[in-house]
Amino acid sequence: MMESPLSHKLSPPRAHTSPGPTPGTISLTHGMIATVNQHNSLLSKLHKPTTYSSPPPVACNPDNNVCKVITYRGEKVAAFTVNGVELICLPQAFELFLKHLVGGLHTVYTKLKRLDITPVVCNVEQVRILRGLGAIQPGVNRCKLISCKEFDVLYDDCTNSRGIVLSLAAIPGVN
Repeated sequence: MMESPLSHKLSPPRAHTSPGPTPGTISLTHGMIATVNQHNSLLSKLHKPTTYSSPPPVACNPDNNVCKVITYRGEKVAAFTVNGVELICLPQAFELFLKHLVGGLHTVYTKLKRLDITPVVCNVEQVRILRGLGAIQPGVNRCKLISCKEFDVLYDDCTNSRGIVLSLAAIPGVN
């Protein structure tokens, strides 16, 4: 067997390529590509595009950067009024109300996406204010805000989708 100068003697022999379809033959590949393209076109019409990027932060103007502490669900929570809507600090609300219900803040963001709720991204000044109040940890440089009404929807989802609920009768020794 004659080896090419670039091959090693332990390498398998080089494969030969076929010359391609002869005139008058049908290429199956072309038909498959057309079918796949048509399928992708149909899927793109049916599938809602998923975006993983966050919306731009809240405009950094003095009105948006006024923080007040409100009582929400019996706890003190930092809030900003943006475009006439009172928005609470999502990480702080998570720590106060959801930490014992879900795995982590990442789970909360996944739930929000499923619920079609888009939290508002804090601007730099709002993050600084929230750190100063102790609403978020000193090393945190990003934060999101959510309306109380949206948080109520999230909280309801977290408390009502916890899997199997046992009745007291199902627990041995309890009657």
